[in-house]
Amino acid sequence: MAENFSITIARQCGSHGRSVAKKIAEKLGIDYYDRELISLAAKKSGMNQKIFEDFDEKPTNSLLYSLAMGAYAMDGQYVYWGDSAVPLSDKVYNIQSELIRNIAAEKSCVFLGRCADYALRDNYRSVHIMVTDHLENRIANYMAENNVTDRKKAEDEVQKIDKKRANYYSFHTNKTWGSADSFDLCVRTSVLGIEGTADMIIAFAERKLGKLI
Repeated sequence: MAENFSITIARQCGSHGRSVAKKIAEKLGIDYYDRELISLAAKKSGMNQKIFEDFDEKPTNSLLYSLAMGAYAMDGQYVYWGDSAVPLSDKVYNIQSELIRNIAAEKSCVFLGRCADYALRDNYRSVHIMVTDHLENRIANYMAENNVTDRKKAEDEVQKIDKKRANYYSFHTNKTWGSADSFDLCVRTSVLGIEGTADMIIAFAERKLGKLI
């Protein structure tokens, strides 16, 4: 039986990255993790799930939010958990990253977003993919998926979401989101479509890791 493996998918807004990630997991018969990580991390840590939802792919150290969640702040920057004083956003990120590593050690799976490529950077049985597309395609996809008719509004939202993801990534990794040195492969979904892109990523992963299943 082949060793466990992980495929991480980072994606630009409107690139169909989520659909590609789900299709890969479906084709390989393995688990897919996206927002499921929020509830799992909350359960593992015993912290309020709302904390993980609020900090999900958002770089922030809000004092008011920390107080609202029942934490005790020090100098407006740190939160006491047990005997340690750490930024709340860092604690949430570290718990989620540890969870990603633990899941990857236990079974084969696909991870979407949440700096999974960085969390698994030392895992030799992982493949890191960046899913992208031309801006016009991504805007059109966003409009179709979210029933938005105003193109300018859609473009602003696409760029806002990408900026949020980029800030979150650089905040926690000190690396540039989307930089080629973080990924094994960068792919445009409009070239092969969702299913074709998933097939290509699987083929690439097998070239890197050997037969997957």
